[in-house]
Amino acid sequence: MTSPDDATAVVRLDLRAGAAALATTQAVRDRVSEQLGRAGLPEPDYPLFLVTDTPAGLTDHQLQYELLSGYRAVGETRILVLLVGSSPGSYAGGEEAYLPDRRLVRPTTLRASTTGLVWAGDLRSARTALDRREPDDPASLAVLVDLLSVPDVFVRVLENLRKLPDSIAAPGIRLLEQDLPTEVRDRAWRDALTRFAGEDTGAGDPVDIVPDSRLPEPLRALVTGRDSRGQGHRRPDGQANLAHRTCAESLDRADDDLVALRSFPGLLHPARRDALEADLDQAREDLDGFRALVERALQGGGGAAAPTAEATARLGALGLRVPTADSAGERVGEGLRELAGTLLGDGLALRSVAQHFTALAGRVEPVPGTALLHRLADHSEESVSRGSATEYAAPPRTPGTVLLMAGAAGLLGGLWQWPAVLAALVVPVLFVVVALLGANRLRTGRRAARWTMGPRVAAVAGAVAGAAVAYAADPPLWLGGTGLIVGLGLTAEAIRRLWRDAADSWAAGRGTTALRTALDGLDGLLAELVREHWAAEERLYCADAARSVAGMLRATAAAADAQAAPEPVAPAGPGGPGAPAPYEDDDWLSAPSALETPESGAADGDADDGDWAAAYAWDNTPDRNGDHDAGRDDDRYGGDPGPYGAPSPAGYPAGPDDAPWESGEGDRAPRWLDREVGEGGPDLVATLAGDLRNTAMAAMAPYWGAVERGQAGALALARTEQRVRELLSAARHHLWHYGVLAPPPYPADHRARTTAAGLLGTDSLRVAELVGREADRGAVVQLSSPEQGALLSRDPGAALWIRFAPATLQGEIEAAWRKSGSPVEEALWTSSGRYAGLIRLTPLRMGVVDTVLPRQSTGGSARTDTDRAEPSFHAEFREDDRW
Repeated sequence: MTSPDDATAVVRLDLRAGAAALATTQAVRDRVSEQLGRAGLPEPDYPLFLVTDTPAGLTDHQLQYELLSGYRAVGETRILVLLVGSSPGSYAGGEEAYLPDRRLVRPTTLRASTTGLVWAGDLRSARTALDRREPDDPASLAVLVDLLSVPDVFVRVLENLRKLPDSIAAPGIRLLEQDLPTEVRDRAWRDALTRFAGEDTGAGDPVDIVPDSRLPEPLRALVTGRDSRGQGHRRPDGQANLAHRTCAESLDRADDDLVALRSFPGLLHPARRDALEADLDQAREDLDGFRALVERALQGGGGAAAPTAEATARLGALGLRVPTADSAGERVGEGLRELAGTLLGDGLALRSVAQHFTALAGRVEPVPGTALLHRLADHSEESVSRGSATEYAAPPRTPGTVLLMAGAAGLLGGLWQWPAVLAALVVPVLFVVVALLGANRLRTGRRAARWTMGPRVAAVAGAVAGAAVAYAADPPLWLGGTGLIVGLGLTAEAIRRLWRDAADSWAAGRGTTALRTALDGLDGLLAELVREHWAAEERLYCADAARSVAGMLRATAAAADAQAAPEPVAPAGPGGPGAPAPYEDDDWLSAPSALETPESGAADGDADDGDWAAAYAWDNTPDRNGDHDAGRDDDRYGGDPGPYGAPSPAGYPAGPDDAPWESGEGDRAPRWLDREVGEGGPDLVATLAGDLRNTAMAAMAPYWGAVERGQAGALALARTEQRVRELLSAARHHLWHYGVLAPPPYPADHRARTTAAGLLGTDSLRVAELVGREADRGAVVQLSSPEQGALLSRDPGAALWIRFAPATLQGEIEAAWRKSGSPVEEALWTSSGRYAGLIRLTPLRMGVVDTVLPRQSTGGSARTDTDRAEPSFHAEFREDDRW
């Protein structure tokens, strides 16, 4: 038997009207394709057909049943026939006299193990005894058809029918429907689509890239791997390393000369300054050579497109070492898929995820060498000279300690009485002499170096202060001599510091610091160039794939916006405003009863059979007694009707909410159906948005394979966009047919669906109480007329029960059962979140069912399937099927 996992949809056909249009194999296949295509579903591998018919139609529609049984598919075809109304001869005029012929006649085609019959003689729609409803009340029949269209219920009913004699049973129903009003569901769907797509604020908006710690391993290796490969980019024996080492050695010698120049001998002798200038000139020449090599490397390090293998070879010829990529790019597609799943799982909208992928592409994409050429200007000879001039624009600021030392030296050297007070001039004179000598020693061309005035002023001020103190205190001569000696020591230290700072400032102005900075900057450019060449092809592929994914995500967001936009109401059919379009949805509520007798006087002979068939033709023309087959030409149940057949919202399939239960004549709901309408829970929109994210990931699954194979081009993108649109339509169809509680076909395995209270605003306790009821005859409403009830088995144990509830409520229901102390076993957890309840299948008594072997009348030439009219059959009763 077909499992629910194999069955994706149930194809519904109504042979009570338009059976003649299904007289060929191609007509049947076209009808199936039309119905599934409108629902956004593919051709099924395991077809499930739910056929609505009358007992009289079992033999009249022998050809159609043969075509359905022989439907070509990968797997086996299953057929469940829902019979509505009593058997021919059960009613006779207005008196409804019960005739002796109580047999249900079926052809041998329907005796196969893959076929079952459910006979509902009276849908028992009336809630009170005074409310007289037709036995095939359209609103009630639509609910029953919708319930049997759930694949899980379809399969379980067919499995149970196989356990009964003749695979025929009369159903009993007790049903609870939980759902949202149409406007609430429509608004939640649109809000979820908007949240899922995100706001269109522009694809180029900046966005923070995902932290490296959260990137999947394949992407993290491409993003951070190059940053750890900046060391050892120059080969020891290569040109680049030789040029760099030569320039660095010249700068090292200049640094040694600067150390010698900063000492007192450097102040007294010009040779040390000359040596420093010679080494600086050599360093400039060496830096120019290294800069030329860096320029050649950048020009040969890839064009505007990206680094290439040829560019890598040219770098190797210059003595640069590009590390191998190892296996850094082997799992790029897997990493992108994992990143998309992580971001979508965090609740980010599609456009936000697209921005993250765009930012990732910009970060991982290799930069060609020519793109780094403009940065050479930061390390040119003009830039070095400009930096040196900036540093030497003003003399160094004198530290406060030097000023204090100069003032103290002048004070101590001025503690003399007249005429020895002239010795107070020794310290200021020394500061003046050193200033003149130092400025001349650091002369640049004809311009002497600027020397700070602070120490000289401090020394003069200190000497004047010392002389004033000595004049007032009259110190002895030994005190003045001691002060002068100490003052000379302080003067020597202050002069040493002044010369050191002046030499450093002069050397910086000559370019020692700027040359070292330029060398390091040029070497950094080489290191960056080498890093950009690491795994260049893998990173370029990753960047292209990330941008492709971003484009696909934005296209998906656009498709979601299109789904959220209100759709125009479809125009009327070709036959005029009142005529139905091909495969138009049934209007169950306005259709006449199939059990209405056309004429009260027609009661016997072949006319009875013909009138009975004509009554089920649903011919809406004024002449109800016209041609039998002509009344069936318009099969108004062959499309994708809503469960109740009412017009659905613009662009959406019809659902139970769409049927107007209140019609001014009281409640139209059958007495075996209870409806609980919620107004939506707090988790409704968030859950639907999460379902859409999972649907999108399922739609993009084939695309990740194309990324891994390096085939993520326009064709793969177009196919993915088409698949996304199809699955979004399927998700919409699923929501309208199976309700909010049922997860879509592509749920997240790790994400538990929220409760009924969170989605619908209802309580699941009522479902648990209904499904957990004792299996007695009072729990359900038997869908049989009193006359048909006499044909049912009297054995209470012969009936089979089906308890079913939405799978999403399984945890809540089982918890309620455990709490009550009486858990129910073998419940059917369905994929639909709309219905829950009980189904009782009661077998018929032995001898009630007659299986006949129809014979096609011979004569005339043979006809093909395409021009073959519905044949006439002569029923031969099989003796082994009689009672």
